[in-house]
Amino acid sequence: MVKIRLQRFGSNKNPFYRVVATNATSPRDGRFLEIIGTYDPVKQPAVVNIDKEKAAKWIENGAKPTETVKSLFKKYSVLDK
Repeated sequence: MVKIRLQRFGSNKNPFYRVVATNATSPRDGRFLEIIGTYDPVKQPAVVNIDKEKAAKWIENGAKPTETVKSLFKKYSVLDK
């Protein structure tokens, strides 16, 4: 099963995330299939760069986004239909 989830980067108390499509059994910061975008919550306002076409392609192919990624998609209207 494929999931769309966040992969953490950055130093202590300075997180930076990649939004990636990955196998559900892979560790959080482990192997991934494709980078879909980035999320930087430290900046004000938060910076979100997500490739809408890649996200739509993975969801059409059966990938399930995590709750956090789902809320990012909704907040920044990534998957408008």
